[in-house]
Amino acid sequence: MPARPAAAPTAASPDPLALIRTRSYAMLLLVAAILGIPVSALAFGFLALVHALQSLTYDELPRALGFTGTPSWWPVPLLAVAGLLVGLTVRHLPGKGGHRPADGHMNTGAPAASELPGIVCAAIISLGLGAVLGPEAPLIALGGGLAVCAVRLVKPGISAKASAMVGAAGSFAAISALLGSPLLGAFLLMEASGLAGMTLGVVLLPGLLAAGVGALIFTGLGSWTGLGTYSLALHDVPRAEQPDLAQFGWAIVLGLAAALAGTGVQRLALFLRDRVERRTVTATLVIGVAVGLVAFGYAQVTGRDAAGVLYSGQSALGPLLSGSAGYSVAALLLLALCKALAYGASLSSFRGGPVFPAMFVGAAGGIALSHLPGVGLTAGFAMGVGAMCVAILKLPMTSVLLATLLLGSEGLTVMPLVIVSVVVSYVLTLRLAPSPAAAPPAPDGASGAGSRPDQG
Repeated sequence: MPARPAAAPTAASPDPLALIRTRSYAMLLLVAAILGIPVSALAFGFLALVHALQSLTYDELPRALGFTGTPSWWPVPLLAVAGLLVGLTVRHLPGKGGHRPADGHMNTGAPAASELPGIVCAAIISLGLGAVLGPEAPLIALGGGLAVCAVRLVKPGISAKASAMVGAAGSFAAISALLGSPLLGAFLLMEASGLAGMTLGVVLLPGLLAAGVGALIFTGLGSWTGLGTYSLALHDVPRAEQPDLAQFGWAIVLGLAAALAGTGVQRLALFLRDRVERRTVTATLVIGVAVGLVAFGYAQVTGRDAAGVLYSGQSALGPLLSGSAGYSVAALLLLALCKALAYGASLSSFRGGPVFPAMFVGAAGGIALSHLPGVGLTAGFAMGVGAMCVAILKLPMTSVLLATLLLGSEGLTVMPLVIVSVVVSYVLTLRLAPSPAAAPPAPDGASGAGSRPDQG
């Protein structure tokens, strides 16, 4: 094949290295560092409020009403109220409550200032009252939106490119400590953005700086308030055995199973979402009742707390791993099934992020697999987390890092197994995804040079 001639440099494509050396870029780095302080503090407050609302509605309110504990049916009316309030927020406030989680992680940019109240309301109600979603997506939107609003107040004439970079830095700061490391949050945003090469470096530097400052603020506020940092963390991770041929075989099996499960969750979410959007308020209330009934059914069958099915699962990952001996294989499979059903339903109508519930479903499935001969507990846990994350997020590098860095030194031991399960799950998930519809023919005389295919 003949070599393709190199494209001549144009004024529209400036040298990224030259841009980094400019005074304006240095000022942008300073702005990113400064914005990391208030944005991360507000993100910490958001997480603290969600945690307080969960405790108030699920623990304190039943006792205040005279119950000795939380009844197993309690999630049903609680999530009905959540569905009603979220439906009203999505229908009547600007921005429809923010990004629809059934779409996965999408790089939609910082929201407008008018959309921020709706994003905050929908997310706090969804997360605080038990929807099976995580906080990362609303935090990314809030961080970016607040950062852009702050800069535009100071400098109204800021360029669109600089505004986008400031918004990205705000998003980095908002989730700097959520995933346990500022590097993990930065990697999630980096891979989701689809940028590469030197262009990625130009955008990444302000974000990394804001994330580093944000992580320090999270740590300081957690220590000062005594509330902790709300970071993803595991303690007392069991020792992992060195991978062998049998474990690599189970990695393939788990990758295949996770792809099927993840595809099922997404198809359920999209099927329900299309119907929810026809009658937003009523349908979201019905979805809330359905999620509550799934949690109630799990509690009735297993005798365990219905909260095991509710919420993101972030804080439940550690107890699930450390207390895995108290679960039978049937109980683990039922937990994974109920969590997956509640997750798919929540994705269709509530507002939040998809990361943590995917991790929990994969962890429960991986721990169930560890009861089979030749699969260690830590290896099964890690493979399940990585394979299920990539089936939902379509971000293979982030999925490997989420599953391994979470386990500390043991994560390095099982990383080859995680990579195999993630690759198998990713490839099969893409094969199972519906083919994109063919683009309609362009009108006569129209040029398709500037168009690009849908990225779904």
